[in-house]
Amino acid sequence: MIHGKTAQMQQRRTQRVVAVIAAVVLAVLLWFAWDMTSAQTEAQSAASVRTAVLDAAMQCAAVEGAYPARLSYLEEHYGLIVNHQDYAVTYEAFASNVPPSVVVVPR
Repeated sequence: MIHGKTAQMQQRRTQRVVAVIAAVVLAVLLWFAWDMTSAQTEAQSAASVRTAVLDAAMQCAAVEGAYPARLSYLEEHYGLIVNHQDYAVTYEAFASNVPPSVVVVPR
């Protein structure tokens, strides 16, 4: 009889250990999935900001006949809003008839 109870206790202990290990593995997998999703979202957000800057520059070129020399011109006259706290935006205009080079990097 004692042997039966000991075997049952050992089996329950083993089940608990397996459950804890499974929970830890699941938590780690969820953490990695969350991290990957966050990185992808950040990259997509930076791409969206870059597209918005280029669209505003093209609109300016269509209306005024030239690309603006500064990003601030687009913000002042074309309603472009860039969150400078979250993104570092490099706007380089080579000439008024050449589209600008725009690089957006999350901070």
